[in-house]
Amino acid sequence: MKVQNKNIIITGGASGIGRELARRFRSEGAAGITVADVQENELQKVADEVNGLAVVCDATQESDIQNLVQLAENAHGPIDIFCSNAGIIRYGWEEADNDIWQLNWDLHVMAHVYAARAVVDKMVARGQGYLINTASAAGLLSQIDSSTYSVTKHAAVAFAETLAIRYGDKGVGVSVLCPQSVRTAMATRGGGSVASVDGILEPEQLAECVINTIDKEEFLILPHPEVLNYIQRKTADYDRWIKGMRRLRDRFVKN
Repeated sequence: MKVQNKNIIITGGASGIGRELARRFRSEGAAGITVADVQENELQKVADEVNGLAVVCDATQESDIQNLVQLAENAHGPIDIFCSNAGIIRYGWEEADNDIWQLNWDLHVMAHVYAARAVVDKMVARGQGYLINTASAAGLLSQIDSSTYSVTKHAAVAFAETLAIRYGDKGVGVSVLCPQSVRTAMATRGGGSVASVDGILEPEQLAECVINTIDKEEFLILPHPEVLNYIQRKTADYDRWIKGMRRLRDRFVKN
């Protein structure tokens, strides 16, 4: 799908990946851009920069997503592309508190569910639309220092797969964004030493990959192309891959 003349929503749009996507979509000629986030001040700056609409929105709340879509439609018309991009770094193993597990689940999985509920039926009725769901390379491989992150990112990829299977022949494209380390504040807070083994991408490089991938309407958006090779190694010999991940864990993880 071409971005030109499209109406687009981006959650997690106040900074990092979301902010750069908004900028790139504007440069590609998007008709209307709505950015959503809980960071109100930074969000308005992004909206002003791209001549778009800022909507304060907690993506873990379905009512907020429904309100976001309504406001975006009122401002710009039907939604062509929904970038469900909000995310958070709250790492933990299986013994992590239930509220940490729930937060990861709500933001990394249910936020995508709420987005789909809000726009897919309308896209199907029009015979066109596109969903871009941000997951992580951890959703295709694993996260050697966190169960909460890895499990919910795997679920995010699985949910995007089900959307692609269900709606791909009804005019709705689906892509899942699975980067390793990108130079954002969230990556810095998360450490980034493991994810950066293949280099830290600039947000502009990631946005270029997004544009190229959705133009071809491919499912996997892989800003780090090495990830495809890793997936192939994983599926070719799962036990060998797990042993390799243990060695990687021993290099980077202290507990």
